[in-house]
Amino acid sequence: MRVYHTPKGISPILVAIGEWLLLSFILGNVDVARADNPIVQTLYTTDPAPVVVDDRLYVFTGHDENGATNYDMRDWRIYSTTDMANWQDHGSPLSLRDISWANANAWAGQMVPRNGKFYFYFPVRHSTGPMAVGVAVSDNILGPYKDAIGKPLVENNEIDPTVWIDTDGQAYVYWGNPNLSYVKLNEDMISYSGGVNKVQLTTQGFGTRNGNAQRPTTFEEGPWLYKRDSLYYMIYAANCCSEDIRYSTGPSATGPWTYRGVIMPSGGKSFTNHPGIIEYKNNTYFFYHTGALPGGSGYQRSVAVERFVYNSDGTIPTISMSTNGPPQLGTLDPYIRQEAETMAWAQGVKTETCNEGGMAVSFIDNGDYIKVKGVGFGDGAKSFSARVSSATSGGKIELRIGSQTGTLVGTCAVPGTDSWTSWTTVTCPVSGASGTQDLYLRFTGGSGSLFNFNWWQFSSS
Repeated sequence: MRVYHTPKGISPILVAIGEWLLLSFILGNVDVARADNPIVQTLYTTDPAPVVVDDRLYVFTGHDENGATNYDMRDWRIYSTTDMANWQDHGSPLSLRDISWANANAWAGQMVPRNGKFYFYFPVRHSTGPMAVGVAVSDNILGPYKDAIGKPLVENNEIDPTVWIDTDGQAYVYWGNPNLSYVKLNEDMISYSGGVNKVQLTTQGFGTRNGNAQRPTTFEEGPWLYKRDSLYYMIYAANCCSEDIRYSTGPSATGPWTYRGVIMPSGGKSFTNHPGIIEYKNNTYFFYHTGALPGGSGYQRSVAVERFVYNSDGTIPTISMSTNGPPQLGTLDPYIRQEAETMAWAQGVKTETCNEGGMAVSFIDNGDYIKVKGVGFGDGAKSFSARVSSATSGGKIELRIGSQTGTLVGTCAVPGTDSWTSWTTVTCPVSGASGTQDLYLRFTGGSGSLFNFNWWQFSSS
């Protein structure tokens, strides 16, 4: 169970500002089911790596560039939640520009904290040609992360590192495609002792693949290692392509491994998949990616999550992809400041670095909206405040309950502020918002981008 504690005082991260015009156009013009999977709709996300720190669940993801016809991935992203329904966007903690020896392929990585620092293990293409695994470090979970050693940690032209710190303190990094290898990390987490250990991929350990004499087992890529009770689990993507998710178990972090079967059958519009399993607030969650967003494909993927319960013997049940995702844990408090980039669903909008710190919602057009799930209004809200900016004439924020066309409980006018980085706080009265409701922030106005949106808060008095 990956649960850790971080030093106080998380600082805002520095992120690269990207343009995602294609995805905004698609989401703004296609009517899609208002579901909560995939968990991010403002861009395409991949290869989820969940981790729990200070009772908050974070997921590190890859990022598929819009319009890609191959694995065009240039940075990593972070999202977090406390209720498994509303996800806050923390931007990019690391990109290819931060790794001097890499020139492409910011693929599936994973972060683990240790000794008050945060270590992110990532695969990239070395400028000399082969794929390699590097390690970056930060003083807080949100970054920014810096290349820890200025060169690959390991290099054998394989990918997809997973990192696990065992109960005895020994840390392991596994990675691989087509093979599966591991090293034992030293206490410093940026070096290792001994050589690279190659796992013997046997059919007893990893199942039988049909029709490929060069790859007789089902193991393909994307390993994910963890321990539950006294049993070690090796989850992995299998049987390219289309991939499904399978697993093996063993008595130690190095096996021997026994094949257990399929967790998630292949499906959806993505021919790849990538697993991550985490325990959080007495529940167990399975993260994966799919091509479920409009425009989705094997190169335009999106992270999703399901809740599951282990069988009584410790085996994992078959898990199906869904559009609903897991149930919400508790409610969202509207009477404390909420970041605008915290959302259960969005249409049309994007996010970008905010000059006031953190992230902000941007490129808001007429008819776009944000859904915030399970908002606990209690006896009722009286007013709503929002932090906004606009280099144009602004627009309006409609506060609706239940759907984007649901009951209107308030409307806030957003003025022009002469700049996208000049912020003001607007307040408007609210009537009819009580109990627990899904809140829709619907944006209206003229043509083009209306305003940027940093945070919001209701008042009950």
